Amino acid sequence: MTGRPEQGERVLRFAPPVRLVHRAVGVLMLLCVCTAACLYLAPLAQLVGRRRLMVTVHEWSGLLLPAPVLLGLFSREFRAELRRLNRFAAYDRSWLRAVRARRRDPRARPAGKFNAGQKLYAGWIAGAVLVMLGTGLLMWCTGLLPFVSRTSAIFVHDFLAWAIALVLAGHVRQAYADPEARLGMRTGYVDRAWAELHHSRWLTRKPRDEDGKKPAPEPTVN
Repeated sequence: MTGRPEQGERVLRFAPPVRLVHRAVGVLMLLCVCTAACLYLAPLAQLVGRRRLMVTVHEWSGLLLPAPVLLGLFSREFRAELRRLNRFAAYDRSWLRAVRARRRDPRARPAGKFNAGQKLYAGWIAGAVLVMLGTGLLMWCTGLLPFVSRTSAIFVHDFLAWAIALVLAGHVRQAYADPEARLGMRTGYVDRAWAELHHSRWLTRKPRDEDGKKPAPEPTVN
């Protein structure tokens, strides 16, 4: 992105390709979680039935999870967002210290376009999805890695599935606590006052820096 197009008092937060990738990943993740629940929890399994269908949907939605991200790499806007998520600045450490100190005032939690919590979540969920994909393939194709037992793959897959369910619940809870953030992901635009309060380092940085090409050094904010 070369700038931040505005719409009255609203500023562009997410371009259409970024929103499409997020939406596609969200739908596939929802299918994975719901079908997993129908396979793992006995009351739901009895209620829904059609176990073979649930297995098929679960397998293919899991296999397709990385596809939206890979397709998104063709978009310059999406690649720019990945660079932002992959960069930890001095103010991100200040954000984490403020969270540990339980300071709820957004002004005490400096953030760029993404705060430190969002960066940590993105990195963790990306790694978790890759592990789930790998263990799922080992369960599906038992001869893929003969030295890894199917029992071990099932254990890791099930354990990580519970962890992902808890983290996703926290992610959804945070999203519902912030209607403006949800609006930004749905329409692309957010209120300027909200952006200046919750993501002050985003709007004050130069567009070229925000694009992740030449990041300027940032002072630590106490």
